[in-house]
Amino acid sequence: MEILGITGCVLASLIVGIAIGRYLLRNLLKQQEVAAQSKAKKILKDAESQAEIMKKDRLLEAKEKFLQLKAEHEQQVNARNNEVNQRENGIKQKEQSLNQKLENANRKEQELDNQRNNLEKQTALALKKQEEVDVLKQQHVKQLETIAGLSAEEAKNQLVENMKSEARSQALMQVKDIVDEAKLTASKEAKKVVIQTIQRTAAEAAIENSVSIFHIDNDEIKGRVIGREGRNIRALEAATGIEIIVDDTPEAIILSGFDPVRREIARLALHRLVTDGRIHPARIEEVVAKTKKQIEDEIVEIGERTVIDLGIHGLHPELIRMVGRMRYRSSYGQNLLHHSREVANFCATMAAELGLNAKLAKRAGLLHDIGKVPDDNPELPHAILGMQLAEKYKEHPEVCNAIGAHHDEIEMTSMISPIIQACDSISGARPGARREVVESYIKRLKELEELALSYPGVEKTFAIQAGRELRVVVESERVTDQQAELLAADISNRIQTEMTYPGQIKVTVIRETRSVAFAK
Repeated sequence: MEILGITGCVLASLIVGIAIGRYLLRNLLKQQEVAAQSKAKKILKDAESQAEIMKKDRLLEAKEKFLQLKAEHEQQVNARNNEVNQRENGIKQKEQSLNQKLENANRKEQELDNQRNNLEKQTALALKKQEEVDVLKQQHVKQLETIAGLSAEEAKNQLVENMKSEARSQALMQVKDIVDEAKLTASKEAKKVVIQTIQRTAAEAAIENSVSIFHIDNDEIKGRVIGREGRNIRALEAATGIEIIVDDTPEAIILSGFDPVRREIARLALHRLVTDGRIHPARIEEVVAKTKKQIEDEIVEIGERTVIDLGIHGLHPELIRMVGRMRYRSSYGQNLLHHSREVANFCATMAAELGLNAKLAKRAGLLHDIGKVPDDNPELPHAILGMQLAEKYKEHPEVCNAIGAHHDEIEMTSMISPIIQACDSISGARPGARREVVESYIKRLKELEELALSYPGVEKTFAIQAGRELRVVVESERVTDQQAELLAADISNRIQTEMTYPGQIKVTVIRETRSVAFAK
């Protein structure tokens, strides 16, 4: 019972507590709800006030933006209005200018119409006067024809022929004056021609006369000739004074130098080295020294054999050595020793026919080009240098004069001097002597003759003196003396411009008149 009483009390207390708790909780919830409502109202009120403020700010910003845009728009409108006004003003000015130009054009057109009318009137008047002049001219021509006994066409032709003849005569006189003046300045012009010829042909001649080709079997030998880093080539160049050119040319080495004796020494030395197989700087110097000695001995031997063959005695040993050196010298592609031997024989034959000293002429013929082969090269013509050498070694005065005068460097004082000069020209000008084969030589002669035959009035042509002179025979009835001079100048000009030839060509026009009568 006690337990039940206690339990009841507890339950009652619990129920009472629950009821009180519920009441307190409800009151608390009401209070929180009221507080929340008041807080929400306050927040709402604050939000409304802030919204009002923001609204006012936005309205102010919008008004400012509107005013700014309005000002910009007004500025743009004003600028466009100004531009439109300027364009309108420009258009008005152009319109005024066009109106003024139009007025000027109308005025000028009116003036032109007036001038045209005046010109038409003047033209009509001029035509009328021209007709009157033509009538008077015809009457005048008829009167002149009656007086002269010739028609107008015949008189015109006669006048034209007279004027042509007069003009041709004046032209021929001017040509003659020009030729006379050219003769006065011939020496100067000849030097110019020689210089121009040297400029055109010296390069080819120098290359042909200053290069030798050494042939080898294969490129392995070429490599041995070159040596390590080119030392063998350098040693050979230093020993001989000749430039050794080793390029891509197969099986060939080029030896370049202006001294033919040195080139021959280099060629023989290189041949010995390649044949022996031992190629190094010391061996190169030894072989080059031996080859020099051999060439010097060979030069002396050639000189002695030459003077013995020609029957020349008492020649100085130094002159004999120079004669031997001619073997390695060429002149315009012609070997100098062969040329000198040929000249010596020609001179002996010609002197004997003329009853002069044949031995002296032969001696002068052999030595006439001795000035081309000295060891040094002074700045003197080879004829003068050869004369000085002959005087130095006590040669006969006639021989010295013939040597010095064979190119007209000095005056001829001996009878054999012109013989030497003539034989030198004969030997050098014969077909095939100097870099010209017989076929091309004959072709050149034929071209010379055909060129002269192409002119009217030319009857015959003859190319003589190995093509150095062209003689043209003309018909005396068709070509006058003055025309002959003009024809010679014309032919020489065409030869200069259309043909290639050595030296110079003399053109001689021959006009001959023959009168034949028979007495019966």
